Amino acid sequence: MRYLHTMVRVTDLDASLDFYCDKLGLELLQRVDVEAGRFTLVFLAAPGNEMAQVELTYNWDPEKYTGGRNFGHLAYEVDDIYAFCQKLMDGGVTIHRPPRDGRMAFVRSPDAISIELLQKGPALPVKEPWASMENIGEW
Repeated sequence: MRYLHTMVRVTDLDASLDFYCDKLGLELLQRVDVEAGRFTLVFLAAPGNEMAQVELTYNWDPEKYTGGRNFGHLAYEVDDIYAFCQKLMDGGVTIHRPPRDGRMAFVRSPDAISIELLQKGPALPVKEPWASMENIGEW
């Protein structure tokens, strides 16, 4: 397992970039504008430490964040997403967003913090029972 990033939702991307980059000194590593989903992802890291990233998520449609919704999730890369999710399920963990695509899944901590699990390297071939599993609750 390898730590990837922490996601934080922001309401004003320009003001956030000014704060995180110009004031805190983080470097912009990548920006992805997803027109179909109406959001922008910006990945930042401290100079020389690209392994510990912050993902700023800006939703183009205004939304008021309450109850910690502006904090999104922790993300971890795993060697085999299917085996990892099976191990979690065997331990009583609910898979809120199953790895139907062989690439990504979400679970939640006991305190309802979302944890994103991402397949290391390319996505695994789609297979059952994962392909047919539905989402459960929020993730």
